Amino acid sequence: MRISFFAFIVCFQFASAQFAKTPIQRVREDVWVDSIYKSMTIDEKIGQLFMVSAYSNKDTAHVNSISRLIKNQHIGGVIFFQGGPGRQANLTNRYQSESKIPLFVGIDAEWGLSMRLDSVARFPWNMTLGAVQDIGLIEKVGESYGRQARRMGIHFNFAPVVDINTNPKNPIIGTRSFGEDKVNVTERASALMKGIQRYGVLATGKHFPGHGDTETDSHYSLPTLNFTKERLDNIELYPYKRLIGEGLSSVMVAHLNIPVLETRENYPSSISYAVVTQLLQKELGFNGLIFTDALNMKGASNFKSPGDIDLEAFLAGNDMLLCPENVPKALDKICVAIQDTILTEERLEFSVKKILRYKYKVGLDMYMPVDTKNVYEGVNTKEDAALQYTLYENAITVLKNEEQTLPIRNLASEKIAYVKLGDDNNLAFVSTLKKYTEVTEVADDSIHLLLEKLKPFSKVIVGYHKSDGAWKNHDFKPEELAKLDSITKYNKVILDIFAKPYALLPVTDFSKFKGLVVSYQNSEVAQIVSAELLFGAISAKGKLPVSIGTNFGVGAGLSTEKLDVLGFTAPENVGMSSARLSNIDMLAYKAINGKMAPGIQVLVARKGKVVYQKSFGYHTYEGMMKVMNSDIYDIASLTKIVSTLPNVMQQYDQGKITLDSKLGDLLPIFHHSDKKNIRIKELLSHYARLQAWEPFYKATLDSTKHPDDRYYRKMYDPMFSKQVAENLYIRNDYHDSIMKFIANSKLLPKKEYKYSDFAFIIMKEYLEKATKQTLDSLSANRIFKPLGMDHTLYNPLRKFDMSVIPPTEDDKYFRYQIVQGYVHDMEAAMEGGVAGHAGIFSNAMDVAKIMQMYLWKGHYAGHQFFTPKTFDDFNTTYFIKDGNRRGIGFDKPQLPGQAGPTCNCVSMKSFGHTGFTGTMAWADPETETIFIFLSNRTFPDSTVNTLSKENIREDMQKVIQEAILK
Repeated sequence: MRISFFAFIVCFQFASAQFAKTPIQRVREDVWVDSIYKSMTIDEKIGQLFMVSAYSNKDTAHVNSISRLIKNQHIGGVIFFQGGPGRQANLTNRYQSESKIPLFVGIDAEWGLSMRLDSVARFPWNMTLGAVQDIGLIEKVGESYGRQARRMGIHFNFAPVVDINTNPKNPIIGTRSFGEDKVNVTERASALMKGIQRYGVLATGKHFPGHGDTETDSHYSLPTLNFTKERLDNIELYPYKRLIGEGLSSVMVAHLNIPVLETRENYPSSISYAVVTQLLQKELGFNGLIFTDALNMKGASNFKSPGDIDLEAFLAGNDMLLCPENVPKALDKICVAIQDTILTEERLEFSVKKILRYKYKVGLDMYMPVDTKNVYEGVNTKEDAALQYTLYENAITVLKNEEQTLPIRNLASEKIAYVKLGDDNNLAFVSTLKKYTEVTEVADDSIHLLLEKLKPFSKVIVGYHKSDGAWKNHDFKPEELAKLDSITKYNKVILDIFAKPYALLPVTDFSKFKGLVVSYQNSEVAQIVSAELLFGAISAKGKLPVSIGTNFGVGAGLSTEKLDVLGFTAPENVGMSSARLSNIDMLAYKAINGKMAPGIQVLVARKGKVVYQKSFGYHTYEGMMKVMNSDIYDIASLTKIVSTLPNVMQQYDQGKITLDSKLGDLLPIFHHSDKKNIRIKELLSHYARLQAWEPFYKATLDSTKHPDDRYYRKMYDPMFSKQVAENLYIRNDYHDSIMKFIANSKLLPKKEYKYSDFAFIIMKEYLEKATKQTLDSLSANRIFKPLGMDHTLYNPLRKFDMSVIPPTEDDKYFRYQIVQGYVHDMEAAMEGGVAGHAGIFSNAMDVAKIMQMYLWKGHYAGHQFFTPKTFDDFNTTYFIKDGNRRGIGFDKPQLPGQAGPTCNCVSMKSFGHTGFTGTMAWADPETETIFIFLSNRTFPDSTVNTLSKENIREDMQKVIQEAILK
C-alpha cells in the first residue's frame, strides 16, 4: 500500500514550515499523544526509549531477534545498517506490522542511503560537498536524502555531521565533516538539514558537542577534548546554536571525555547530565529529540556494563538510547530505577511523550506500509544521477595553475602522457581523457626507465587514485612520493588526486607542479568531471574546505577558463529524459537481432554535453569481439563533411574561393569541358547535372573479373604505391584516368537534384592542388588535430591495430577478401584510401566533435576554424524552390512529400550526412542536439540495406526529439 496523498501533503507542508503547527494541528497532536500514552503499560513506555540495530543482510535468527524485541520489549524504533533497499523495505513492513505503536525507522546515511545499503548510488562525502560554493546545491542533496528516506519508510536520517574537522589526523570524522571552518560547516549543515526535513524526514545534528578535533575513534576508546569552555563555545558549539534556531529536529550526543564540562574523570559526554541536560537543553535551549551515539561503541560500553550504561544515559537527559547491547536488561534497570525513585515517572513521561510527538510529526498516526514495488528505482532516480555531475562540477578544486596550464588547449601541438599512482581503478578518468585527444598511458616500476619513456611528452598528467571508501587510507606510499618528485623535476606535471585533500600533507614541495587538482573522490563521475575540467569543458569552481599544512588554506581554489569543447553529463542536466533516451537501446538491439548490422555506436549530445554514448553488438555476426566506444568505423560518405567540406569552408573563409567560383577556373582539367561553368554552389548542392557515380574498379578487372596485372601489384612498388587492400596496390597514375573520366562524362540532360560522389572527388583534387598538401595531411593538420580527433584518419592501419576496426564487407567482386582497415568504397580504395567523398575512419565521439564545431559555427577548443558567416553560407539551401533540399555540402531535412534522411521531426536548420556503410551524423541548432550513428551494416554483404528500410536511424532521431523535456 502507498502512503495516502493527504498524509504525504500533511507531512510535506509540516516539514516545509520547519515543523510549525497550527492551533488545530496542535490539538490533534495532543489528543493523539495523550491517548496513546494513556493506553501504554510501564514496560511499553520504557520500551519506547530504545532504537535497536537492524540489518537486512543478516540471517533469520537476527530478524527473529528484532521481532522479539518489538513484541516483548515494545521498542520504539530500529536503526538499519547494512543490507539492500528491497530487503529493508520488506523488513520494515514486517517490523511495523508486529509493533503495537508504529516504530521510528532510522538510518545513518550521511552521504545518502548508499552509506548503508547496496544497489544505491553514492552521493559525495561531506568534505567533497564542503568544496561546493553554491549552498543551494547542498540543500538539493538534502532533498535527495529526504526523498530516498521517505521512499523507504525511514523517519530519521542521522545527518548532518556538524563536527568541525580541525584535526587532519582525526581517524573517524575526516571526510564525514564539511571541513575545518565553523562558518562553512554550519552553512552546509544547515542547508542539508533543511533539504532533509523538507520531505518530512527528521535530521540529526551530530556528534554533540563536537568530535572534529580528536585523534581517537570513539568506536574503540574514549577520546578526550582538553579544551576551554570558551574554545568549545566558539568552535564546536557554533553550528548547534544556529541549527537549533533553524528547527533542527534531533541531536546525537557523542562519547567524549570533556573535563571542562564533566568533572568526573573519563566520564563519557553521552551519559553526562552536565552535557546533555545543562549544556544542550538548558544553555542552548534545545527542545528536540536527543539520541545517544551508539551505546555498543567502546567509548561508552567500556565505561559501564549493558543496562547500567542505558540507565545512566537516560538519567543524563537523553530521550532515545541508540543501539543498546541488551534491551531486556536495560528495560529492567530503568524500571527498577523508577520503583526506587531514582527516576520519576514524570521524567519518563517527558521523553516518551516527546517521542510520540515526533512520531506524530512524521505521520505515524496515519502509518501506511512501504510500497515494495520498484523500490530500487525509487531510491536511484535519474534526477539524483544528474545531480552527481553538478556536485562534482562545483566541488573539484584547482590549487595550482602555473603558466595557465589548465585547461589544456592547442591540442595539435601537445603530446600528453598519463601516469597512474595509487591502487584503485582509473578507467573512467583515462577513457574520458582520451575522448579529448591522444593520451598515452606510461608505466614502469623503474623511475629511471619511466623518466626515459616520458621524455617525448609535452605534458604529464599524474592521476592519484585511491579507494572511494570514506575510512580508507589515502596516504601516498613513500615510493609514490619519490616517483612523483622525480617526474616533476623533468616534466610539466598536472597532478590530479582522487582522494581526500589530506593526502597532500606529506608533499613538501608544490613549486614544481604546473597544475594541481583535488577531485576528492575516485567515483566514476568524479573521474569523468575531472577530465572535463582538465580540457576546459567546465571551469573550476571548488574551494578547499580544509587546509593543507601551510601550503593551502581553507578557501583556496583557482577558477579556470571554460572552453567550448564537448563535455559529459546526465540527460536531465540538459533538459532531456534518461528514460526516454533509453529507448535507443531497444532500437539498437532490434537492428542487431534483425541482422541489419553486426554492431553499432550511438552518441547523443545536447547543449555541448554528451548525454548518451553506447556501443552495441559485435564486429561481426560471429560475436567474437564486442564493439567498444573507442573502436573506429569506416564512416563512408560522412567523409564529405568530416574531411573535405571543412577544408573547402576554410578556403572560402580566406577568400580563396566563392560560392560562384567555377570549376574551369579552379582546375585546368575542366577548363575546356562542358563542366567549366559549374559553380561551387551547384557542385556541392548536388545540382550540377553530374552522374551519380561510376564503378571505376570494373575497368581494372581482367576477363575473370579479378584485378588486372596491368593495373595492380600484390606487393608495394614505387610505381604501384597506392594500397587498395591487403596485398593489393594500384598504379600511381590511375588517379589521372579517374579525373579524365569525370571531366569527359556526360552531363545529365535535366538540371535537378542528383546526389553525386563526383562533386567531392573534384573538391579533393582542388584542395590538394591549391594547398599543395594531400587531403589526409591537410585534414589531419588543419581539422583533426586541433579538434582532438585522434581517432579520425584515412588508412587507419598505419596507426591502429585491426582489432579495433570492424570489417565492412566480404568482398567477392573486386578485392576478394574481407575488407577490414581499408576503405570500403571502391573509388576511394583506388585512390590509396584517401578520397574526398569516402575514406575516413572514425568513432562516434570524434565525429561528434566536428558536428559540435559546426553547431558552434566554426569555433571549438579555443580555435576558430572559420567564421559564423561561412557556416551560415554553407548551411543554406540555395535551390530549395527547385525541390533541392541540400545545403553546400551538408544534407538537410527532406522536403514535404520527399524521401530523405531524417525523421521529419528535426528543424529545417538542422544538417548532417549519411553514409553507405550505415552511418549518420546530424545536428540541429534549434534543439542544440547531435546524433551520431555508426555501424558496419555492409558486413558481410552490402547489397541489402535493411537498416535503411526499417528506419532505425530515423526512429532513433524521433526518440531524441521525444526525450527533450518540454
